[in-house]
Amino acid sequence: MWFNLLPTLFKTGAEIYKNRQKTKIAISEAELLHAEKMKRGEIEYAGKAFDRQKGDWKDEFVLLVLSSPLFLLAWSVFAEDEKMQQKIDLYFEKLEAMPWWIVGLWVSVVAAIYGIKATDIINTKRK
Repeated sequence: MWFNLLPTLFKTGAEIYKNRQKTKIAISEAELLHAEKMKRGEIEYAGKAFDRQKGDWKDEFVLLVLSSPLFLLAWSVFAEDEKMQQKIDLYFEKLEAMPWWIVGLWVSVVAAIYGIKATDIINTKRK
């Protein structure tokens, strides 16, 4: 009985091996095509973006600036500091009263730092 299954097992194993080899070839060809496009300048070299961001502090600075009101808010709540709570309420009132173009400019800067298209964010917010 087991001998009858051997040809089927061999055939299945050979098919799996052949498919793996085809996959390796396809991946190799895709990598080669990608490298050729980078060489021709059709797409940016992927390593450049990583190298530019390696020693960059902008992302951390923006994250701290955006997070600071939340930290202060949490501190005012847990420390039960009424003066701080009033100042934070005033901060958010002033922030809400700011012109839309300043907020849009800020969103654009933050989005540029994190690599998001700011025009998409602003357009969806207006709809």
